[in-house]
Amino acid sequence: MPLTVSALWRYPMKSARGQRLAAATIERLGIAGDRRWMVVDETGRCVTAREVPRLLLIEPSLEDDGIRLAAAGHGEIRVPDPTARAEVQVHSSVRLDAGAAGAAANAWLRQVLGVEVRLVHADAATRRPLNPAFTRPEDSTAFADAFPALMITEASLERVNDWIAEGPLAAEGPLDMRRFRPNIVVAGGDAFDEDRWRRLRIGAVTFRSPKGSDRCVITTTDPDTAARGKEPIASLARHRRWDGATWFGMNLVPDAVGAEIRVGDEVEILETVESDGPARAGVA
Repeated sequence: MPLTVSALWRYPMKSARGQRLAAATIERLGIAGDRRWMVVDETGRCVTAREVPRLLLIEPSLEDDGIRLAAAGHGEIRVPDPTARAEVQVHSSVRLDAGAAGAAANAWLRQVLGVEVRLVHADAATRRPLNPAFTRPEDSTAFADAFPALMITEASLERVNDWIAEGPLAAEGPLDMRRFRPNIVVAGGDAFDEDRWRRLRIGAVTFRSPKGSDRCVITTTDPDTAARGKEPIASLARHRRWDGATWFGMNLVPDAVGAEIRVGDEVEILETVESDGPARAGVA
């Protein structure tokens, strides 16, 4: 059975709900419009669903000159592309220059989330360098955690759900793909084949797969309710633990950009390696 793209996802605002797409344009930063908006605290550091799970309940939709945010019980607000500037930071990375949304957007978010936050935008001037141990000097992203895109396979999720069903927390499963917030979902192949993939092509776009994805507490959070459990981290810790972290999915860096990929496109694996798990520090 050939490998094919079964789903594409874009997350207009970091840690908010995703949008399922039929097609996506690939830019140097990843899928066009992905994680171009972000919530930050008063110091400019990113605020994510790790700290504020209710972020997962906000529904963002991109517009030609801004973004619209909606949340149950709070209505919606339209936010134009900002002209003011702010210095921001994604986790421990360098500080970046970004657009700063106005007081109305900040007040709406504070009402929804119950914490003091601000909304910022990654515009054409916002470019964040990637970890040089895994990437090239020209590689960059916007507000994604670490790399321009994340790929997960259906076969690997099925295996994780099997592990959950066999374990002491079976009532927490099965989990759907939204827990893992992928950009590209691949159907076909065997579970965790992607650990060995290093280069692949989808449509006219080639990608490098330089590093696996070490997973955080967001995966334990129900995207419909923001309630937090223990799976899938509990099962991943039993079966997919290396270097003190749990791993699921592979990060991607695009080489050829400006083209469109679509659901149904064949995924061609261009380069593989032998590996005991995902690419990570010390494991090519």
